[in-house]
Amino acid sequence: MALLKNINVKAKADKNTGFGTNASSYGGRFVNKNGSANVEKRGMHVFHRISWYHTMIDMPIWKFMLIILSFYVGINFVFAAIYYGIGIEHLDGISPSGSNWVQFGQAYFFSAQTFTTVGYGHISPSGFLASLVSAAEALFGLLSFAIATGLFFGRFSKPTAFLKFSHNALIAPYGEIKGLMIRTTPFKNTNFTDAEAKMTLGMSIEENGIMTNNFYSLELELDKINALTLSWTLVHPITEDSPLYNFTAADFENTHGEILVFIKTFDDMFSNTVAIRTSYTFDEVVYGAKFEPMYARSTDNSKTILNLDKLNAFDSITLE
Repeated sequence: MALLKNINVKAKADKNTGFGTNASSYGGRFVNKNGSANVEKRGMHVFHRISWYHTMIDMPIWKFMLIILSFYVGINFVFAAIYYGIGIEHLDGISPSGSNWVQFGQAYFFSAQTFTTVGYGHISPSGFLASLVSAAEALFGLLSFAIATGLFFGRFSKPTAFLKFSHNALIAPYGEIKGLMIRTTPFKNTNFTDAEAKMTLGMSIEENGIMTNNFYSLELELDKINALTLSWTLVHPITEDSPLYNFTAADFENTHGEILVFIKTFDDMFSNTVAIRTSYTFDEVVYGAKFEPMYARSTDNSKTILNLDKLNAFDSITLE
């Protein structure tokens, strides 16, 4: 109950957040920094728990390319072994006088030609069994490249909110009071309109001897803007109705809490609504700081310069 005195009694808990209230059932943060849910699913076979399409679409590009290349090399190795097992005498054009490795290498490149359906060079199948395997490989290659093409298109066409958030949330002066501030900015050459933001505070609180998760909707100075072309500082005024009212720097250091941020906006390039989210634990909140300006006019006074490298820049100040 010692922590409960720091929670403003005027703040009303939100029961419709989608997160459970039993603090003993949660480990770590609610939402990862990249916006993904901090949940590991068990109790079902891995092939039922994982959507391979979503996995291939969301993974980093270097992993995606590595998987595609590994599959291409590996599947041709398998078919080359099959051809070699059938017998190289059933592949016209392979010299029987070469070493085993040379013959296997020629079978491998024959497999690559068949798999990609580019046509045969100086090697071609002869006999029913070799022709059957090459026909099956050609069909498998067509289907594989169709899937790979679909994945490539899905990765490039997926609507994505190209927004970045500041690494820290700040407790900064706001008029005659304080405010919780988080900054976001677009970092690609795209246009966002009709942007909406929501901010939720989650805290572990002891009630009647039981630790529970309480969630509070944090009212924003502006929760909607018409255009998001520069930086947008989300400001929660810490008024007498805020759950953070009378919180001190020590409270942020000694309390387990997390600030969840949700933004959705319309991207005219995708002609679709995109969404993004992130979170800040209390150890990522800087008490007594203010963001440095991110944009200024150009030297010739013809453009506004948005300095993306200043997204996380702030100055430390003293709060009363």
